Parts: sequence; structure tokens; C-alpha cells
Amino acid sequence: MSNIALSWGDFLAPLWLSVKIAGTASLLVFILGTGAAYWMRQYRFAGKTVVETLFMLPLVLPPTVIGFVLLIVFGRKSVIGRITEWLWQQPIVFTWGAGVLAAVVVAFPLVYQTAKSGFASVDPSLEEAARSMGGSEFQVLRWITLPLSSHFLMTGYILGFARALGEFGATIMIAGNIPHRTQTAPTAIYSAVDAGEYGYAWSWTAAVLLFSFALLWIANRQGRVD
Repeated sequence: MSNIALSWGDFLAPLWLSVKIAGTASLLVFILGTGAAYWMRQYRFAGKTVVETLFMLPLVLPPTVIGFVLLIVFGRKSVIGRITEWLWQQPIVFTWGAGVLAAVVVAFPLVYQTAKSGFASVDPSLEEAARSMGGSEFQVLRWITLPLSSHFLMTGYILGFARALGEFGATIMIAGNIPHRTQTAPTAIYSAVDAGEYGYAWSWTAAVLLFSFALLWIANRQGRVD
């Protein structure tokens, strides 16, 4: 990269890929995190604390550790890796899909914890009243639980998107840093700094900062109680 002028397309490529990965991962992690939070709220079972600890573990693990584990689990030598390669006719590692996988794992605890707080904020007596009037569990969820926790759920989605957008450590381990293929904005910034191209690094940094600020501003507004 050093001493090479980037075209507009080369500059936008990692930014677009970051948004593409974050958008896909945020939808997946929102479904998984919200579903897991609702399931954990509804049911009691042996080992529930252990399961919840596993859900929150990516929050405290170094991203490179997460990336290494994902690389072993989904690598071409693993059973899961061979199955995914057979299904998609290509290995998942060193593809943008691997970036989505890494982003989902690291963002899951944020979405899960936010959704859990949202469901906990719902008055159980309102749900019980709906059930006593003949409402099914799906109807209670659809008309009572989700609407009353919608601010939390929207905040969880935005935080998941923002976390996926900024993911670096796990992504570079399992997806790599291949320009126009798996190079995201964070890995592009790393490469630019490593090559001494601070102008490019600052430009990508400014773009990510502005976008992340906008996301957090929206999340804060969603979190307000009028």
C-alpha cells in the first residue's frame, strides 16, 4: 500500500464490506440474541447459569482467542468445516462469511444482555392478564412483551451492528485481510498504519468514527424513556 494512490473504489471497498458484514451479522445476532434471552426468561432448567455464562463469555475473551477457536472449529480439517465446504462448495474461512461469523459471536453478548434487560422490564402481571383472557404464548409475546420492550430491543440491534462494524481481532484470524475480498475498515486501517500510510488510516478512521457516533446517538435516543 505504501506510496500507492488508492482509487475511490479501493478506498470505499473496505467500508462497504464492513457495512455488508455488520448488516448481515446484526440481523442474525438480533434473532439469536433476542430468541436466547426470551428462552432463558421463560424456562428454568439445570445448568441455566452455565449456559448463560457461555452466552456472555465472548464479552470477556480476547477477540484473537475467539478467532482462533472459530478457525479450529470451522477450518477445513474440522468436521464442521468439511460440512460447510460441502454445502457451499467452498471453505468458509477467508471469506466475507467468516467475517459475519466472527461478528455474530463477538456481538452476541451485547444483544443478549440488552434483550434480557428489556424482557425483565416488562411487568409480568400484564402478561398474566393477557393469558387469563385466553391469549396464547405467541399472542402475549406479539402484543405485550415485544412492544413493551421494543426500546431495549432496538438498542440491542444497534449495539450489535456497531460491535460488528468495529470487529477486528476475530475477523483477521478467521477471515484474513484480503483486499476487495475480506478486508474490512478496521483491517484496512491496520494495514495502512503498518505501511506508514497515515493519511489513508485517518480517512478510514474518520469514516468509521462518524458512522459509529451516529449509531450510538440513535441508540441513546432509543434508550430514553419519554
